[in-house]
Amino acid sequence: MTATTAPRAKPLDPAKFRNPDVTAKGERRASVALRALRTLWFNTGTLCNLTCRNCYIESSPANDRLEYLTAAEARGYLDEIAVDGLPTEEIGFTGGEPFMNPDIVAMLDDALGRGFRVLVLTNAMKPMMKRAAELLTLRERFAERLAIRVSLDHYAPALHQIERGPRSWQPALDGIDWLVRHGFTLHIAGRTVWNEDEASLRQGYARMFAERGIPLDAANPAHLVLFPEMDADVDVPEITAACWGILHRSPDAMMCASSRMVVKRRGTERPAVVACTLLPYDPQFEFGATLAEAAGATKLNHPHCARFCVLGGASCSAG
Repeated sequence: MTATTAPRAKPLDPAKFRNPDVTAKGERRASVALRALRTLWFNTGTLCNLTCRNCYIESSPANDRLEYLTAAEARGYLDEIAVDGLPTEEIGFTGGEPFMNPDIVAMLDDALGRGFRVLVLTNAMKPMMKRAAELLTLRERFAERLAIRVSLDHYAPALHQIERGPRSWQPALDGIDWLVRHGFTLHIAGRTVWNEDEASLRQGYARMFAERGIPLDAANPAHLVLFPEMDADVDVPEITAACWGILHRSPDAMMCASSRMVVKRRGTERPAVVACTLLPYDPQFEFGATLAEAAGATKLNHPHCARFCVLGGASCSAG
């Protein structure tokens, strides 16, 4: 099969996702309680060295709607976890491009030094390679507790570059090769936007991994994460309270049942905690400034909640 970008789907019904409590049909909207904070994400800032075609957070070299988080700000949340005895196991770093943040290594060091598993999402290009010596030191000290997930949108260079721009393929592969060569725990993140079934996608990545000597099992969803496309303008069913039984899905399996994300909005005095990695801008998903304030339930009043999590069965966490 020749992979292509999927055709444009039906636009979102404007009556949907308007009321946090009820759907357009008047049914009770589903919500998800935070059962335990297992993963805390830090958005390091929305600045990125790339401008991707369909970036859900609109990262670019010019977008600083989310400012660089500082090591001191991140430390405050790690301290809160310790003081309150929260059951957090994993700390995730996303962006933008996390390695553009001047404090990224200090934040990684702090989280790893406290015993957390750490996951960093990156495009593995020049910003990461500028921190190569520091990353090697972290690798030597903390071994497999530091995992790097590299975005590689398709196994074919041309399709990857449709999303990420010309000349984005080889630098990403060079970064992946460097991570492999130095024994980092590596994951790859691809996308299912292509008009290609999952089995074919995984087979294509498997061929590419074998050709380049990348020691990953493309059939393993932990090694190769395939994310459903997120387009808030495309129609998707609203999730009602009754859907859990209909779909045979548990609210406890949703990202917002076990994770939160810290963001620093441009011009604000302090960071805020939001429901998840997918919704950094929408104020209805902002809980407050502390993890304690973020312990409430999340109402699934956004297309991403339906498409990515409930129907897509996806999660940003490594766990």
